[in-house]
Amino acid sequence: MNLQVHLLSRITLVAVLCLLANAGFMLYQNHRQAEQSSQQMAEALQKQLEAQLLLRKAGIGQANIFPDFEWWKRSGSQPGVCIDYTSSDQALSHSLCSGSKPLVTDWPTVFAMVYRQIFKPGQPEVRSIATPDHVYGTLTITPNPEQEIANAWTHSLSLMTLSSVTILGVCLLVYLSIRRTLQPATTIILGLAQMDTDQFAYRLPEFELSEWQRIAEAINQLASNQQHLLEERQTLLVKLMTLQEEERRYLAQELHDELGQCLAAINAVATSIQQTASQQCPILIEDAQHISRITTHTLDWVRGMLGRLRPPEFDALSLAISLNSLIADWNERSFGKTNYALNMLGDSHLLSSQQAIALFRIIQECLTNIAKHAQATQVNIKLSIDPNYAALSVSDNGIATQLPFARCCGIGLVGMRERVAALQGKLKLAIADPHGLIVAVSLPMPINAEQPS
Repeated sequence: MNLQVHLLSRITLVAVLCLLANAGFMLYQNHRQAEQSSQQMAEALQKQLEAQLLLRKAGIGQANIFPDFEWWKRSGSQPGVCIDYTSSDQALSHSLCSGSKPLVTDWPTVFAMVYRQIFKPGQPEVRSIATPDHVYGTLTITPNPEQEIANAWTHSLSLMTLSSVTILGVCLLVYLSIRRTLQPATTIILGLAQMDTDQFAYRLPEFELSEWQRIAEAINQLASNQQHLLEERQTLLVKLMTLQEEERRYLAQELHDELGQCLAAINAVATSIQQTASQQCPILIEDAQHISRITTHTLDWVRGMLGRLRPPEFDALSLAISLNSLIADWNERSFGKTNYALNMLGDSHLLSSQQAIALFRIIQECLTNIAKHAQATQVNIKLSIDPNYAALSVSDNGIATQLPFARCCGIGLVGMRERVAALQGKLKLAIADPHGLIVAVSLPMPINAEQPS
């Protein structure tokens, strides 16, 4: 859930609960006020009637009029209140009501039902009318329940209106405040997204709130550490690739100088044996020919191994010539089953030695994988070189229809990724239309990696 929505929903819920609590307390106070008003009215009338009895007993004033409610009517009685006096012997009964309809009559029926159920308005107040020596009758004050409900609804409506405006105002202010407070979160998320793409040079800006600032400092420190580790890793990878190529060059040189010369000598000796045996010992001719065949096969294998370790034209000529030779060799070995096409644009001399070696090894690995797994009939290699970037694309029409290739799986793919990462480049895999695999490599130029000494 969105944090802003979550906080606003919680604040609104608390505000509504407070509103309901205030409304309940207000309704309780309204009921208590109505009860107290009825009690005060009953006590006042009780005292008035008892005073009338005392005056009547003493023969003062209008002693013959009892009970006299004129004073109550003139004092501004509450509307809807009914007064009933009944003598003890039931001989005298007098009732009086002052207006039965409340000022407001448009309250909801549900509100009236709930209010009646909870507070039970309109309960009568009963008082005994007596002198010290005799009880004369009973006074009953019955308030109008509808008037109490009307007052409660009027107060509730005012409270709800004021509270609704207050809640809306508070929610708006809280929303604006939360929105402004959470703005750094968006910046942090965007920054983390950039760092997730290995852009560890990005740094989060400073924030006003100390909490956000501490988070930004921690993330920036983490990015700085990752950037330092990445630079060290790239430097190490460049050194490892340089050492690997030096070791391959050394092995190729040793194979050529030692094993190649020895095999050539063996072949020459076998040829000499054949010539001598043809005159003096014909029985040895077949063995000499067998030795010559084995030597020739071994020489061919050594030449192939030398080409894989270090193409002889790579050091003497250029990457372009080495690639043309590599593609020609693959076309020769495929016997027409797969056609390998090379399209090279730009000057390969713009590449550094590490870049040239890396591109050559990546193309070698791609062709090996295609021959092993793709079952392709057409392979296109395109290499474009300009002063800014070197872009390589190796595509085939093989059987690949999706990308199940994990970053951790496949030694060849991992090796290509390591080479590209060491040169601060990018490697992407895609599916060709309608099927087949596309390997795209982009290397920046000039390279910032350490050059070999």
